[in-house]
Amino acid sequence: MPTAVSARALLPLGLFLALFLGTGIYFQLSGVDYAFYQLASPVAIFPAIILAILLSREAFEERINTFVAGVGNRNIVTMCMIYLLAGAFSTVAAATGGVDAMVALGLQVIPTSFLLPGLFIIAAVISTAMGTSMGTLGALAPVALGLGQAAGIDLPLLAGVLISGAMFGDNLSIISDTTIAATRTQGCEMRDKFRANLKLSIPAAIITILWLMSYDSAAVPPTIPEANLWLSLPYFMIIILAVMGLNVFAVLTLGIILAAAFGMVAVGYEWVALAKDIYEGFTSMQEIFLLSLLIGGLSALIRQQGGLAFLAQAVSRITKLLFKDKQQRAAFGVAGLTGLTNFAVANNTVTILLSGEVGKKLAEEGDLSPRQSASLLDIFACVVQGSLPYGAQALFMGASFALSPLSISVHSYYGFILAGVALAMIIWRKPLESRTATEPAA
Repeated sequence: MPTAVSARALLPLGLFLALFLGTGIYFQLSGVDYAFYQLASPVAIFPAIILAILLSREAFEERINTFVAGVGNRNIVTMCMIYLLAGAFSTVAAATGGVDAMVALGLQVIPTSFLLPGLFIIAAVISTAMGTSMGTLGALAPVALGLGQAAGIDLPLLAGVLISGAMFGDNLSIISDTTIAATRTQGCEMRDKFRANLKLSIPAAIITILWLMSYDSAAVPPTIPEANLWLSLPYFMIIILAVMGLNVFAVLTLGIILAAAFGMVAVGYEWVALAKDIYEGFTSMQEIFLLSLLIGGLSALIRQQGGLAFLAQAVSRITKLLFKDKQQRAAFGVAGLTGLTNFAVANNTVTILLSGEVGKKLAEEGDLSPRQSASLLDIFACVVQGSLPYGAQALFMGASFALSPLSISVHSYYGFILAGVALAMIIWRKPLESRTATEPAA
């Protein structure tokens, strides 16, 4: 049976964006506080889901089954569990004094003028060790918020810096879901993809750090809170566990246990308070939890109706018109297809899984090495993911900092810089690495 191809399948995504972003921008221009919270994102996506179901030509039961299968996608459910654990850890750490301790320690150790690049580096190291941007943001968001408030730093900028560092590791780490998906779909070794990625990620990170150093983050003398610095130890312990390669679920669970244990010893934290704080942390993630599930279902319907296949064909036609060099066509095709797919599904791992097969075909036709196609897949999935105002990262930081996700996403500088470095490589580095040059000798 031929694969369905339909531009109409993308209409539900357009409806969601029109409702969510349109309403938020309208209230923002009207001067309404918390403009992007006037229409809850899970409510904004609901009409889009209804439209996607109505547009489907499958039997009604099959439409519902497709939606439910998307909601229950392994990557979606994994992400939602990370939300819950991250929310619980943040709440317990704040209740026991761990956040104040880390803020006090951070302000004593990191020069205020180097706070932004320092936090970018810390987030980059942790995310590379953990292999997940969401786990990194869950661990660092409460500490960064306290540091930012104490130092008087612009909070949207600070949130964008955290996302930038988190996406560095999400893209580069050898234990990241995106790395695993990219290498499997393109048929290359993780170490080869890591090396190809490193050539682009390190220059982009250096440029980002230099850019962040240009910001004056010491305009307001920071107020260092009084805190028991021993309560900062749970944070260091979970960082060490992450560096050791422990699963993110185990890291965040142990973080909750350690934060509670230290709080019980140091400040008399009680079991009853622990139970309440864990649940409060769960409920703080309610909106993003629901939206992630619903986006998973909507993306499954879009894929089933041929929306992603339409994007693939459109990218292929455009690259053939714009580029004569077959390797450039392949590289831009992989980058464009990945970016557009991520725009549609708002999940970088799902994007790579959906785009991987077409990306591999483009790479084969253009004589592009597997590790370069895998690197480009991962890079542009993470670039778009970190820049989407309705992506998990911006939504999470918006909920954590009580900010508009749009105001955060525009400050995710590393993603924009990484995209520029990657595109410059495609345009000026000729020839690109061929498949025959990297294939082992017989």
